[in-house]
Amino acid sequence: MQETNQKGRSIAIVAMIFLFGMIAFVTNLAAPIGVIWKNQPALEGSNTLGMLGNMMNFLAYLFMGIPSGKMLQRIGYKKTALVAVAFGFAGVFIQFLSGQLFTHSLLMGLPTNFYVYLLGAFVAGISVCMLNTVVNPMLNLLGGGGKKGNQLLQIGGTLNSFMGTLTPMLVGALIGTVTKDTAISDVNIVLYLAMGIFAATFIILSFIPIADPESNNTEGVTFEHSPFYFRHFTLGVIAIFLYVGTEVGIPGTLNFFLSDTSAAGAGLNVATAATIGGFAAGTYWLLMLVGRFVAGLIGSKVSSRVMMSTTNAIGICLIITAMVLPKTVTGAIPVFTGSGFEMTELPLSAILLVCCGLCTSVMWSCTFNLATEGLGKYTAAASGIFMTMVVGGGILPMVQNAIADKAGYMVSYVVPLVAMCYMFFYAVWGSRIVNKEASEAQA
Repeated sequence: MQETNQKGRSIAIVAMIFLFGMIAFVTNLAAPIGVIWKNQPALEGSNTLGMLGNMMNFLAYLFMGIPSGKMLQRIGYKKTALVAVAFGFAGVFIQFLSGQLFTHSLLMGLPTNFYVYLLGAFVAGISVCMLNTVVNPMLNLLGGGGKKGNQLLQIGGTLNSFMGTLTPMLVGALIGTVTKDTAISDVNIVLYLAMGIFAATFIILSFIPIADPESNNTEGVTFEHSPFYFRHFTLGVIAIFLYVGTEVGIPGTLNFFLSDTSAAGAGLNVATAATIGGFAAGTYWLLMLVGRFVAGLIGSKVSSRVMMSTTNAIGICLIITAMVLPKTVTGAIPVFTGSGFEMTELPLSAILLVCCGLCTSVMWSCTFNLATEGLGKYTAAASGIFMTMVVGGGILPMVQNAIADKAGYMVSYVVPLVAMCYMFFYAVWGSRIVNKEASEAQA
């Protein structure tokens, strides 16, 4: 019996880690595709409008976070995951249709198919919201919480970062040189691939036996409080809002900066700027993969608090240095330029921002782990609330790029800088459990 339970646990872990990768694949389509949209004549090179697809993707969290938590309690982890995968297929399909329908008409001054794309991004956002609601508490609970739970989240995050690395690189390579004639249909192969993966995942997941953790059974359980009763959770909700905005905003704005061939941009060659921008952003996600892989190895020995405070301190230093360096100060990193990999001169500020991927790599799992520690029966509801605050991944990059439009790209990095300062505070002090009921909730 014990061997059977262990086998079922292993299958569940593998399935959740794979779904972690799906989350990144869908989420990271938005920024490189945004480069195409911002260069459409009607959008007039607006970074803010170019980031609107990303905003719609994360806006879905605001509407679906709490309902996802309730769905988790009512129908369980596996059925919630299947519904999420179905929404993912629909969202990508609608984005594909945006390249086929209304391609030569305007609505309120913007391309009509742009609205179709935004709808698809929103539906895809519903999918990743539900997947996140399933994956994070499931891995944490399967690991038993604490350092072991954090370790499983870091391992899942490794595949998440791998998919996050491939997506902007693949889209950037397919886009090549971005002109006013470049259309979303130029990356149809990526959308076909995404739809195929979602369809295959739905079929395979249907046959995988995944049992809910015992703590998900809340029948007959009395809830004396809401998760917000616990201070460390409430402050953690703010931290996750700021974290996701930081994680997305750093590479997303960097992609725009490097792809921008105007005087405001990095000054790269017009023919290769979009490809280099996509691969530089992909390198950020690659470093997140490295960071999460290392964290997965040491996660059972190093606490989430130590990981989070250390990486935020380093990230703060990197962003401040990037903001003050002129773009004429350059360095070289290996980047795919369209014909092959070669050492490419980039502003040193851009390279430092790429290095921030090592810092942000562990912050999601550490924040989730610290914020839900000791919540016991409140974990499922807390996960839904947590997902609502992931909307920060849409709001903060929009704010950052509005600043970039007005004051310049590097000035806009004050947004992730302030966010990291708060997360440092949360790791050092705000995450400490002060409610005695938090430990009693385990019973």
